[in-house]
Amino acid sequence: GVPVVAETIALATIFELVRDTGARVHLCRLSSAAGIEMVRRAKAQGLPLTCDVSVNQLHLIDMDIGYFNSAMRLTPPLRQQRDRDAIRAALADGTVDALVSDHTPVDADAKNLPFAEAEPGATGLELLLSLALKWGAEESLPLLRTLATVTQAPVGVLGDALGSLAASAGRLVEGGVADVCVFSAEEPWTVQPGALRSQCKHTPFSGYELPGRVKYTLVAGTVAFEASR
Repeated sequence: GVPVVAETIALATIFELVRDTGARVHLCRLSSAAGIEMVRRAKAQGLPLTCDVSVNQLHLIDMDIGYFNSAMRLTPPLRQQRDRDAIRAALADGTVDALVSDHTPVDADAKNLPFAEAEPGATGLELLLSLALKWGAEESLPLLRTLATVTQAPVGVLGDALGSLAASAGRLVEGGVADVCVFSAEEPWTVQPGALRSQCKHTPFSGYELPGRVKYTLVAGTVAFEASR
């Protein structure tokens, strides 16, 4: 219901405004090969812009909707395999700056409806690390390069907006804020919606076996999460 041309028309309009004003722009959740190519050309022209893609579009395509599974009802919508391939390649080569969870929880009443009536969205925050690791392994990328897409790269996009946090956000530095995720990169786990901590459990990755079991999460040096043994 939301064709690729909706994305490319919006991008063309934004790029014209950037050329006229010089304003810095960040583009959220690109979903198409055509959109990726427009961003690549705009960056080559020196336009001050950054962009991100969602883990949903990084791994899924329209065929995954199957018999109109409402868990696959997302915004932007899932597109063709060639779009996914372009997104994966662009994230790997740096055309796309960051990877995001697109965490958009939807309650059961709004999701358990016929596909066209269901509210778009999915829980994604708890899956971001593992889905990033899955992509990195499939693309044969170094672990540090993979992790940068969800740590250093988003910090680079935010820039001065982080203020005093910018010195240590997204990386480990002596004297910095201890926001740390401790995980076992090779240890697999299976996505079970009922076990997710999010208030809403709907995810298109239900049943997937993913790498990267989180052991601890620290926020400002305090343990905020500890995996059950």
